Amino acid sequence: MKKGFLLFIPVAVVLAGSVAAALYFFTERDQRAENAITLYGNVEIREVQLAFQDAGRIQHIAVDEGALVHGGMLLAEIDPARYRLEVQRLEGEVEAQKQLVERLRKGSRPQEIEKARAAEKAAETILADAGNNYARTEKLFVLNKISRQQVDTALSALAEAEAGMETARQELSLALEGPRREDIAQAEAGLRALEAGLDLARQKYEDTRLYAPAEGVIHNRILEPGAMAAPGSPVLTLALTEPLWVRAYITEPDLGRVEQGMRAEIRTDSYPDKVYPGWLGFVSPTAEFTPKSVETPELRTRLVYRARIFVCNPEGELRLGMPVTVTLLRGSGDRPLPSSPCDEPAAGR
Repeated sequence: MKKGFLLFIPVAVVLAGSVAAALYFFTERDQRAENAITLYGNVEIREVQLAFQDAGRIQHIAVDEGALVHGGMLLAEIDPARYRLEVQRLEGEVEAQKQLVERLRKGSRPQEIEKARAAEKAAETILADAGNNYARTEKLFVLNKISRQQVDTALSALAEAEAGMETARQELSLALEGPRREDIAQAEAGLRALEAGLDLARQKYEDTRLYAPAEGVIHNRILEPGAMAAPGSPVLTLALTEPLWVRAYITEPDLGRVEQGMRAEIRTDSYPDKVYPGWLGFVSPTAEFTPKSVETPELRTRLVYRARIFVCNPEGELRLGMPVTVTLLRGSGDRPLPSSPCDEPAAGR
């Protein structure tokens, strides 16, 4: 009897431990289920239509569909010959205009001033000679030795010499004073206009190369080398992968249970045993009807709120558009948002 009782004690301990473990398991599971919110959604597809800003024949495309690219990577190029020649033409015009502005700013050269002085002296000589000639013809006309016509001719020559003298004086004054300020300002404005045109031409030349704006995957290769690319016409479609987020929908009854910054666990059918960490980054302030592509246990006519859950995907296993299950963990909100989806939300404020 005593031996049987002793054998019963270990069995009772094992049974008690099993019962305790079962109670703990189910209690924790129920508590976790009570503190968790399950959502259904898809990995968001965000696409960028990549296009050239100007027209040209596509010379080269460096990527194929499915290629992983990073920001700043060269993707395609159109024939740059016309744009390069336009830059060279405007560079020549800018240089010529710079020389004109420099000449106007420096004013008249010493040789030009001396030339104007010499012209004035020559005009003085001509004027003096014309005056003397007119005086002689007047005396001869009084003595009736010449005709009135000869006097008139001498008078015309004197008037012409006086006009020439005035012209020479004005030319000397202009040479001494130099270019007008208005002419200098006009030349400087023309230089600025040409320089702006040159900057635009250089930018157009640079825009013959198409670069990736961010990290992503080439989703579609629309045009091929040899095709004519029109301004703004898509050449490649880029699906953005950074940051990666899930689009899901929260029902109105659960709206009061969610907080921005809540930790999330994301699961997929492709990797059922793997959990991807994330956090709730955004909840729409307005309601909408449940999209047809969303799975929820509630009726499809129920109003829902769009949510964005940032997810960490360092190994690239989550593909764009992939259906996922999101579990939001209550009690993990009210935290500053991390700078990266792979960073854990910071401790409570």
